Amino acid sequence: MAKGFKQSLILLLLLISIRISLSVKLQSSQVEALLRIQSLLNFPSVLSNWSKKTKFCNLYPSPSVTVVCYGNNLTQLHISGDNKGAPKLPHNFSIDSLVTTLANLPSLKVLTLVSLGLWGSLPGKIEDLSSLEMLNISSNFLDGKIPEEISSLTNLQGIVLDDNMFSGEIPDILGSFPALNALSLRNNSFDGSLPKSLGKLSGLRVLTLANNKFSGEIPDLRGLKNLEKLNLENNSLGPDFPQLENKLVILILRNNKFRSGIPAEIESYYQLKNLDISSNKFMGPFPTSLLSLPSINHLNIAGNKLTGTLSRKVSCNYALKFVDLSSNLLTGDLPDCLESKSKNQIVRYKGNCLNMAGDGSQHEYSFCRNEALAAGIVTSSKKHEQTKKAILASCIVGGISVLAVLIFLVLWLFRRVYAKKKLHAKTPRVISEKAATNYTSSKLLTDAKGYISQTMKLGALGIPAYRTFSLEELEIATNKFASTAFMGEGSQGQMYRGQLIDGSLVAIRCLKLKENHPIKHLMPHVELIANLRHRHLVSAIGHCFEYYLEDSTVSSLFLVFEYVPNGTLRSWISAGRARRKLTWSQRIAASIGIAKGIEFLHTGITPGIFSNNLRITDVLVDQNLSAKISSYNLPLLAENMGMVTHGASTRSKEAHTRIEHEDKMDIYDFGVILLEMIMGIQIKTRSELNAVRNQVQASLEADEATRRSTVAEEIRNTYSDESLKTMMEICTRCLLKDPSLRPSIEDIMWNLQFASQVQEAWQGGESRCSSSSTRGSSPASPLELPKLRFTIH
Repeated sequence: MAKGFKQSLILLLLLISIRISLSVKLQSSQVEALLRIQSLLNFPSVLSNWSKKTKFCNLYPSPSVTVVCYGNNLTQLHISGDNKGAPKLPHNFSIDSLVTTLANLPSLKVLTLVSLGLWGSLPGKIEDLSSLEMLNISSNFLDGKIPEEISSLTNLQGIVLDDNMFSGEIPDILGSFPALNALSLRNNSFDGSLPKSLGKLSGLRVLTLANNKFSGEIPDLRGLKNLEKLNLENNSLGPDFPQLENKLVILILRNNKFRSGIPAEIESYYQLKNLDISSNKFMGPFPTSLLSLPSINHLNIAGNKLTGTLSRKVSCNYALKFVDLSSNLLTGDLPDCLESKSKNQIVRYKGNCLNMAGDGSQHEYSFCRNEALAAGIVTSSKKHEQTKKAILASCIVGGISVLAVLIFLVLWLFRRVYAKKKLHAKTPRVISEKAATNYTSSKLLTDAKGYISQTMKLGALGIPAYRTFSLEELEIATNKFASTAFMGEGSQGQMYRGQLIDGSLVAIRCLKLKENHPIKHLMPHVELIANLRHRHLVSAIGHCFEYYLEDSTVSSLFLVFEYVPNGTLRSWISAGRARRKLTWSQRIAASIGIAKGIEFLHTGITPGIFSNNLRITDVLVDQNLSAKISSYNLPLLAENMGMVTHGASTRSKEAHTRIEHEDKMDIYDFGVILLEMIMGIQIKTRSELNAVRNQVQASLEADEATRRSTVAEEIRNTYSDESLKTMMEICTRCLLKDPSLRPSIEDIMWNLQFASQVQEAWQGGESRCSSSSTRGSSPASPLELPKLRFTIH
């Protein structure tokens, strides 16, 4: 047994050594640029292993250093120093020289230089980093203003300048970043008012401006339709509560100069998890509905002048873990839901006027009344006189009012009796916009730097923001669900094609629930669906509930998806109709897209979604010939419709195996799709699958001519044989009967990228060959490419 382990270890080391020795080679000018950066940073310890012999594109990533290449160009550079903070670099350091050197990396998209002791003012030549999409230079000693030249970097998706010494006002040019997802300027010395252009960053999801010297009113931010995190802590902003959209997950306004009331709109912030408005001067009634918001788990209103009488019957969200009501002017009784002795819940309420017998932490009732009078919250003596006059006036009209009320009661009773007769014939009605919430991603990392990595992973999706639709909108889009809009019906409901008012096409899935459910029961499932947004999934862009007015239970759910107009992948591979077929390179690209979609379903959300019963007819092709998975395992369908999804029902005999290797079921399905893409024939039965798989396996062990005669006719003589063999090997491994022997999705991705690079290199070499060169061979690649990699279990 020890001998076998030793042999496996030697083999693993051999594979690693082969991969290292055959790595992609970075251009010499870019190698020189990296070594120059090492010198400019004063040879930090995290770069101690860099030298002229270093194969940068093959360095294994670490928390301190990561280098990412595409082809022979560097695209990402991440260097992080000591977490405790590095000292300033020597006096001969030049930030100007550093930026000049970085400009010698023309394909650089992501730049992270954290805690390296950088100092000086960011130079205007930052504009020379024209490909930059992510910039993170936090935890340094950079000062001065943000240069206006940064507006030239129109591809920027994330800017993180935290923990520096930047100063001055935020330039108005920030509104010129159409793709910006995250802006974090925490812990600097910025001052002045916030520019109105912030409200133009429609794609912004994270805005963190905490611990600066900003002052004045907050501009209208209702244009930030996708904003999920707003942190303005420790500034001098105010006095009015900011105008915001209701998709926020985190809202922190702590320690500013707000002194308005809390707007009623905050009760519609259904995704809000963390609300901290402490240490301000907010006044007026405290909305107790904040305690029961659907997602709230952290609420801090301490240190304000909020009033109101609490009741023991006030309800709370079960997930509420932290509540601080301290130092306000609240009276009445502490709600029962806040008197839990659970160790997982923290509740603070001292410094109010609550009825807490034997508790010395509360003031007398008169204290809160007098403080409210002093703050002008309760009517003053002058207003008291006006109140007396108002009472007298109301007495005069009181008789008329009573008579009107009596008439109203008679009419109401008559209508009530009539309505009961029709109760058994109740008709579904569409839910209003207020009743259904706009659910987008509810998982957000704790700071902007964490969100940057999420943005890097997802990229620019080009998918509309998730929202709630009204039934009226959907009826207009489908001409009242006309038969001409009907696309088909399956186990997951009826599908309709529609066109929204803005002209965009959508696909609408109508799910008739076998049992009616309250909205709160369905919202977690809708939230999960809203999270399934990826460039290689047909993503949902909204939903609509149809419900009964009498008991507010949902009878139907409409899911609105992006419309993909270019047909199925099979129609571009093996369908027998006249249309051009995908080239070999395009088939590899489609395979990579499908694999990325599977990877997202497995690892991009928690919990992952497995056993998706993937079929080539469920993969659609968009206008850019990019593959999108259109059908995946939505738990909502099985649980609430009383249905068993097709993916679960077709493999009941393998239930135990699926639980143990549930990710490998999708790997098998991917192998079937890959088989059809290679062979160009439709595979409809198990016997056909076995026969074609054996044919591919045999051709792997044969010569190049045999392989050429095996594959789809339309791709013969258009591929590198090494690329074809790689794809065939991935395919056969995915179709192994033992799930434990099938490759992981990560290994598949790695090898697909290898096949793509081999094909790209071959095409580049073939285009330079003379006309007498034999197509289909594998000439020496100009790139040094790694060998196949499959994990050894």
